[in-house]
Amino acid sequence: MREKILHKATDLFLNLGFKSVTMDDLAHELGISKKTIYAHFANKTKLVEECTKQLFCSISEGIDHICSLHKNPIEELYEIKKFALLHLKDEKASPQYQLQKYYPKIYENIKNKQFVMMEGCVVANIKKGISLGIYRDNLNIDFVSRIYFAGVTSLKDHELFPVTKFPMGSLMDDYLEYHLRGIVTPKGRQILNKTITSN
Repeated sequence: MREKILHKATDLFLNLGFKSVTMDDLAHELGISKKTIYAHFANKTKLVEECTKQLFCSISEGIDHICSLHKNPIEELYEIKKFALLHLKDEKASPQYQLQKYYPKIYENIKNKQFVMMEGCVVANIKKGISLGIYRDNLNIDFVSRIYFAGVTSLKDHELFPVTKFPMGSLMDDYLEYHLRGIVTPKGRQILNKTITSN
């Protein structure tokens, strides 16, 4: 039952937003009483915390799996982008914004975990790209990985990138191309152009 509640709550939070979904809504969706939910989660904050933790873990596992497939670094970033979009819905409800506004502690905790996970992943991606001759060998790896993280994080700022003007799918595509064009070699550019065409 605990897993069932977590699964449904995560789905509702991502589709409607963390603030918008009440414990009554969740109980109604599951066809159970609120009492049953409270038997597993002391309050809504605890539920939000568990949902974000679980979502973070499943996304991390998915990204680790993609990295273990040993694709070329450019394809790898496009696969990760596709996977993340699939998991985070289209973000119309701006769950990240609601999480930041109404659950700032949980938001900060998840953001810190994201940074550690993404930095490791992006640094490995850059090093692999350099060794294969598709990324420039004079890159400041630490700078590139951090600026990439900062960029990805800011894409979810709906004041900066309103969804009506910047749908998340094409926004991520544009950002990824922007990032890669700044670091590829001529050899890498050929792979990038092919990848963009096939995507």
